[in-house]
Amino acid sequence: MNPIAPRPIALSVNNERHNVTAEPDTPLLYVLRNDLALNGPKFGCGLGECGACTVLVDGVAARACVIPVSVVENRSITTLEGLSENGQPNKVQQAFIDNQAAQCGYCLNGMIMTVQALLNRNPNPSEAQIRNELRHNLCRCGTHVEIMAAAISAARGRP
Repeated sequence: MNPIAPRPIALSVNNERHNVTAEPDTPLLYVLRNDLALNGPKFGCGLGECGACTVLVDGVAARACVIPVSVVENRSITTLEGLSENGQPNKVQQAFIDNQAAQCGYCLNGMIMTVQALLNRNPNPSEAQIRNELRHNLCRCGTHVEIMAAAISAARGRP
């Protein structure tokens, strides 16, 4: 097996340019966490199934554990850390705080990023649309009621 040689890769993460050297097939999640010290996206299943690693790529939710870093070269990547506005939580993050939607908090990155992606393309989703959007994000603690309340609050623009 011939490893692919590391090469410089230009990334735009949270509106900042970064040049990293990595093998092109390195998962984006590894670069975000290990090279850029962005720990919002979490390693969950490593298969793109649980959602803990979700980031936005050009505003669309994507699973960073299964995306090769070379695929997102020169595209806009947003992590949980990049959602804040003037150092304050954005409306989705604030809704999750206000609705106490965390127990262990491990899934929250994926939940928040998924809700943000939904609101990016549909600023006024129905409860059914929110529920459908979150169906592939896993929460082992069982805070689904609070997560739904937070997502609905964010969509309605109120805490």
